[in-house]
Amino acid sequence: MALAIFCDAGSGSGSGINTAIGCIPIDSPESFIRWFLPALVGLVGGIAFLLMVYGAIQIITSAGDPQKIKGGQETITSAIIGLIFTIFSLFLLRLIGVEILHIPGLQ
Repeated sequence: MALAIFCDAGSGSGSGINTAIGCIPIDSPESFIRWFLPALVGLVGGIAFLLMVYGAIQIITSAGDPQKIKGGQETITSAIIGLIFTIFSLFLLRLIGVEILHIPGLQ
């Protein structure tokens, strides 16, 4: 059985590479960026969610220990701040890169 390395990335006439996470477009930097930014936001969102769950578990299992409660609160706060930072940085990238500088491929 032959293993297909290349796939149709769905970006017109573009080609891509089959990976465990799907077909990654390689025909142009623009199509790769269009694939990469949403994937990055999804990954960051998933990590932030897991950190919030971990912080909540720390608080729930603290048994009233103020140090453990504070550690859980700091974990949740850090996850939320990281998520907000990522969203804000992507907003600035879109504002500066697309609206002001008109960099091709970021539309």
